[in-house]
Amino acid sequence: MNPKVSVIIPAYNTEAYIEKAIKSALEQTLTDIEVIVVDDASSDKTVEVAKSFIDERLKVIVNQQNLGAAAARNRALRAAQGEWVAVLDSDDWYALERLEKLVSLANEKNADMIADDIYFINDGETSPWSTLIQESGEGIDKIFQVDIVYFIETDIFGEPGLHLGLSKPLFKREFLLQHGIEYDEDIRMGQDYWLDMKCLVKGARFFVEPKPYYFYRSRPGSLVHQSRLPRLNQSCKATNSFMQQEVVSKNPALMRALSYSLAVYKKNLAYFKVVEPLKEGKWLTALTQMAKNPDFFYHFISRINKIIERRIQYYMTKDKSVFHMSYNIQKKRKTTN
Repeated sequence: MNPKVSVIIPAYNTEAYIEKAIKSALEQTLTDIEVIVVDDASSDKTVEVAKSFIDERLKVIVNQQNLGAAAARNRALRAAQGEWVAVLDSDDWYALERLEKLVSLANEKNADMIADDIYFINDGETSPWSTLIQESGEGIDKIFQVDIVYFIETDIFGEPGLHLGLSKPLFKREFLLQHGIEYDEDIRMGQDYWLDMKCLVKGARFFVEPKPYYFYRSRPGSLVHQSRLPRLNQSCKATNSFMQQEVVSKNPALMRALSYSLAVYKKNLAYFKVVEPLKEGKWLTALTQMAKNPDFFYHFISRINKIIERRIQYYMTKDKSVFHMSYNIQKKRKTTN
């Protein structure tokens, strides 16, 4: 008989964290589960740690070459046998009752997807500093259904909002199979957001429980420490692709939401095409990009007050993290391998 939930864990060089992730899955109050770890050719002891568990519900798959997190997740999806599929990043962990609570609510609501609020916790700390809903400023205190327009409008790059693309929903596996939905292996950042989009475009019933049961670890290697250009380029391409779909083009509200999101991606792309070379001392490249991207000046002027504020905070505290405060939500989006 198939398990109730398949927990899929893509892993890459997380030997210091994966034990906690696997343990939190295997110790769930809902015991009718399987846990599938796909190691994406780690160079550390990630595989050794994963295989140290003695539990017949755990399966460890090892990629012989690095394929990227999306490919690792897809390999786990194809191996999954559960009624529900739950994603767990290898440096995060679940509250022990998470799966039991969410599966019960999903059945009650006849959901195709169900997510919870998530705790944000910095690496090395013992207590979360906030949650996704708290950071959004939304006064959400009961379970609610999410439609695709709301999903997009509240998850705009670099802007305040609920940012449900960061959440880790449980997916009804039958729904994924019925619509042939998998992760896009050309997208290496923000993959959860685009998988959610694929489901919502196909009419998935998506509910959110405002209680947090997922612990989302922020650590070095998060997007804030990497170039934003690849993600912005990929996001522009993915948004354009969605806008070409007939079901999307027939929905004016959805087209407006995607058009605005695309405009924001392009504005930020123009900005960072100049800023990133400047930070690297590549002055000629920066000047060339300024000429090619006149939107840079508008975006720079709109951000100048925040830039000055962060500079003042840095000189007072010497804390470099203040430079990333305007992208607190974005920095939670982990990079992939």
